[in-house]
Amino acid sequence: MQLLRRVQFIKLVAADFGAALLAWMAFFLLRKYLLSEMTPGYRFGEGDLFYLSGAALMIALFWTTLYALIGEYRDIFRKSRLSEIIRLARVSVLGVVVIFFALLLDDGVSSYRLYYKTVAAYFLLHFALTAIFRTLAVSSVQGLVRRGIITFPTLLVGSSALALDTARELRRTGRHLGLRLVGFAPVGDTIAPDLAAELPAAGPYQQLPALVQALKIEQVIIAIEPRDHLLIQHILTLLEGTPARVSILPDLYQMLLGSVKVNHVFGTPLIEIKHDLLPVWQAVLKRVLDVGASALFLLLASPGYAVTGLLVRLSSAGPVFYRQERIGRHGQPFRIIKFRSMYVDAEAQGPALSSDHDPRITPWGRFMRRVRLDELPQFWNVLRGDMSLVGPRPERQFFIDKIVAIAPHYRHLHRVRPGLTSLGQVKYGYAETVPQMVERLKFDILYIENMSLAMDFRVLLYTLKIIVEGRGK
Repeated sequence: MQLLRRVQFIKLVAADFGAALLAWMAFFLLRKYLLSEMTPGYRFGEGDLFYLSGAALMIALFWTTLYALIGEYRDIFRKSRLSEIIRLARVSVLGVVVIFFALLLDDGVSSYRLYYKTVAAYFLLHFALTAIFRTLAVSSVQGLVRRGIITFPTLLVGSSALALDTARELRRTGRHLGLRLVGFAPVGDTIAPDLAAELPAAGPYQQLPALVQALKIEQVIIAIEPRDHLLIQHILTLLEGTPARVSILPDLYQMLLGSVKVNHVFGTPLIEIKHDLLPVWQAVLKRVLDVGASALFLLLASPGYAVTGLLVRLSSAGPVFYRQERIGRHGQPFRIIKFRSMYVDAEAQGPALSSDHDPRITPWGRFMRRVRLDELPQFWNVLRGDMSLVGPRPERQFFIDKIVAIAPHYRHLHRVRPGLTSLGQVKYGYAETVPQMVERLKFDILYIENMSLAMDFRVLLYTLKIIVEGRGK
């Protein structure tokens, strides 16, 4: 099954690559005609063929890379042909504009009208060929899904009459999306008799992570009353970190808010829990900016690091740097590094949060915290990939355990890399108690659900404002 899916992925990529290749080769000749370079006696020589082959391969590689960055190759088995054509038109405009400024702007033309003609001709050629090739590829993939050759093991969470209705509805409509119900996870003590007759009980919902792994579940549908917010929140927390896609049944209010998206005209209305937080190109660019900015800052600020380190050494006995284990992306521990701002053995009595008048903080450490100087060494953590410039602040496992006991949804923060600064820090500030950490949590979840490079830029600007005003702790 995995081999078959991989072949379909390669088929779609090959269709795009081939269409881009053919479109550029056809445009090469068409452009010569439009620019009046194909005069009587013109011959297509070996040099032209070599140039055309190399250029066409590079152009085709550019287009497939662009599609990958835009996210065209994500979730290839649930594509709609109409939406693909509409999205392709938008991406084609972007790609043609890039190619025009990179390659076609230097054409020696006698009139700007020739620019318009060549650009329009290339757009139409590329869009038409790619639309045809991709439609054929997507139709082939959809055929495999509809015939049940490619399916996605689906687990229903719920055991009431609502879960039974959902199971029957999915049996009628789920084949368009390849959903194959393999069982249900009971919730509560009551199980609808007909549901137990139609589907096997896989195990209690409390064992969802183990069930997903054992049954190789790819889709989880939460079929309980939408008003049971706490129970839904608990189930979502259990599913955090599993590879399965998660959907929940909506209520009328959520439909009116526009939260409900139907992927197929015959599909069951569901609220899809966002799996990919950022488009591929934004995720790649975010990491590139993290690495570039951190390397540049570490280089340019090295004299400042030396001076700060010297003042730390003079302020009190002990090492210049302070390392501590924190929990990062996917719950993986890492060692965060800071300039030491507290006296040695400050936590001899156990882990404790700092406060405004914390006696453990040195006088120089208090100033560093106010302007965030103590966090400058964390650019090394960003460079290593432990952290990002913007993301929820990483915590120690000791405090995470206390937070999760009150707010289990804290685990959602582990979906992303922790950051040097965060929306929670700029909107709420440092937390001195666990309840305050829980209160700050809502801002970090708000950031994760609205992640974008624009949001990161706003958080960084607000952080600079706080530093300049000396409002750090």
